[in-house]
Amino acid sequence: MDVLHWFVPWEPSITVVVCCVAVAVAYLRGALRSPVTAPWPRQALFWSGLVLTYFCLHTQLDYYAEHEFFINRLQQFGLQHLGPFLIALSYPGAAFRRGLPLRWRTRILRPALMHGPLRWLLDFLFNPWIASTLFVGLMIFWLWPSVNFAAMLDWRLYRLMNWSMVLDGLLYWWLILDTRPKPPARLGPGLRVLVEMAVMVPQILVGAYITFAHRDLYPVYALCGRAFSGISQSADQYMGGLIIWIPSATMSAFGALLAFRNWLRLSARGRLPIQQRWKEQRKLQQRNAAAS
Repeated sequence: MDVLHWFVPWEPSITVVVCCVAVAVAYLRGALRSPVTAPWPRQALFWSGLVLTYFCLHTQLDYYAEHEFFINRLQQFGLQHLGPFLIALSYPGAAFRRGLPLRWRTRILRPALMHGPLRWLLDFLFNPWIASTLFVGLMIFWLWPSVNFAAMLDWRLYRLMNWSMVLDGLLYWWLILDTRPKPPARLGPGLRVLVEMAVMVPQILVGAYITFAHRDLYPVYALCGRAFSGISQSADQYMGGLIIWIPSATMSAFGALLAFRNWLRLSARGRLPIQQRWKEQRKLQQRNAAAS
């Protein structure tokens, strides 16, 4: 009974329930229709990421995240890093497409992705510099003491903060973990590694600053009343800074390793753009030699 109590939402939100159910149904339909697009290891990653995201958005964790800074950082780590990372690592795109009705795919989804406002928006958001700036910038924005103070007291800002972290995390990790060469991928395999290393630096700096700060940067948690009386303000802030510093940066390092592994895999298969150009040049030279 105590375990089930954790899954009772602290602040119920029909938006979270509808979105999570819609995503789950679409993925399940696609996985059942075409099992080859969603083998069981990928399904395990997807369901783990979705459950973790739901748990961070819509359970009793909300109460503790509003009353302890380090719990809030754990929540945001799950929403921006771990949950979206697991979902993106499952490569669910093919299953989602198979899960949608054929009429929706041909008459709505395909034209929208080919041209129009949705296409322009995706081109903008999937720009590697925009995506990486948003990934770090949103984290810093919501960590700014005055902004964090307002978000903890206003439920609308609080939900906006959580949703922005989820959507931004999905956007970023989808870009980094894409296993295809460029094109059709929007980011080359080598640049994915560099972007991950660049994103790691500000996370370390921000986490270190909060960890070693000598003043209370987030007094809102004392104002609202701390959930754990045995944890002091300094310890709470110290642990929160460490969560930003170490686990978040570790995720970036792990993402860089996966991107580097994918780079080597594409190189071994001769699918890098420079290798494709070499092949085309060789074919052209062979044709010219045969013609002469």
